[in-house]
Amino acid sequence: MKSLFPVRNLTLLLLLSVWLSACNMFKPAVIEPVGKVAPDFMLASWEEMPDWLGQQLPESWPALEQSCAALKYKTLWLPICDAAKSVAPDDLLAQRTFYETWFTPYRVLNPDGTDTGLITGYYEPLLHGSRTHSERYPYAIYAPPEDMLEVDMGELYPEFRGKRVRGRLDGKRVVPYFNRAEIDAGQAEALQGHAFLWVDNAVELFFLQIQGSGRIQLEDGSHVKIGYADQNGHPYASIGRRLIDMGELTADQASMQGIKNWADKNPERLEVLLGHNPSYVFFRELPDGISGPIGALGVPLTNEYSIAVDRRTVPLGVPVFLSTTQPNADEPLNRLMFAQDTGGAIKGAVRADFFWGFGEMAGAKAGRMKQRGRMWILFPKGGEPALN
Repeated sequence: MKSLFPVRNLTLLLLLSVWLSACNMFKPAVIEPVGKVAPDFMLASWEEMPDWLGQQLPESWPALEQSCAALKYKTLWLPICDAAKSVAPDDLLAQRTFYETWFTPYRVLNPDGTDTGLITGYYEPLLHGSRTHSERYPYAIYAPPEDMLEVDMGELYPEFRGKRVRGRLDGKRVVPYFNRAEIDAGQAEALQGHAFLWVDNAVELFFLQIQGSGRIQLEDGSHVKIGYADQNGHPYASIGRRLIDMGELTADQASMQGIKNWADKNPERLEVLLGHNPSYVFFRELPDGISGPIGALGVPLTNEYSIAVDRRTVPLGVPVFLSTTQPNADEPLNRLMFAQDTGGAIKGAVRADFFWGFGEMAGAKAGRMKQRGRMWILFPKGGEPALN
């Protein structure tokens, strides 16, 4: 399991800050005011959200209940979640009244004042594997290594509150934790014995790490559910973008399926390509009875009603009205979603990752989704953004 690095030595922290800056491992968010109600937001009306009156709100009600499971003891959410208990799960009009009574909509803005951003999709994939290593199942799924340190930078640097970085001790030095290429090459000795599952396909394992959760079908036909446990601290880098820059794929071809097709045709080049993304995700086994993968909010995700967001802008748990289009289509997709997850590639104010659910059909939609969209946050009344 990961350990919390003791923050006592100011000199060490200063050196660590220099190292982090040099490695570009994190940068504090710099958000310029846009002259609106508050940076990133503009007070909105219910009527400006496309098709608000046509929403089938009962379909999203289970996602609200999941948010309440995590937030019901917070001061702002306690009366909201208590009020939700008296609303029937199939009463559309009562649910619309509930939202309009307890929440205030704000349009989300980018730092430059624009209101449109990238909407992608993710899903819960199925891989084939075993609990034992073999020639058929050579690729390891690891639990977090014991030598990986987590440094909380906020204890001495308030501007870095909530920022944690990961590393390891090399003698008396704190150095970055092993990157993907080093882990795949077997250089992380502490990972020996931390593999709890093995799978048959390297590129499928890579995309499992991007999705953050999945299921492994064992040889006896049973399934093991796994979810995100930790990450090695290195920034995410897109291998799709790398293939475009190399002239191997066009922008239209650089979907998940397009990358998998390239991998099938170029197995001898795959290891180098995957190593271009230094980020590496560690997993944990999840209870079999949960309804969906566990998101960053700590509750199961709801198919087609949960999104991953950048929590620097969007608080986890809140309702988010999303206005975009269906994957690779112009058909409108206007829907009340819930911010219940995060992701290494989900950076920016108007930015969301749409959770499509489990299986091949969900994967096909997630892999094709790269749409433009707008977002409105429904802030609990009394917790709206502060005035400038």
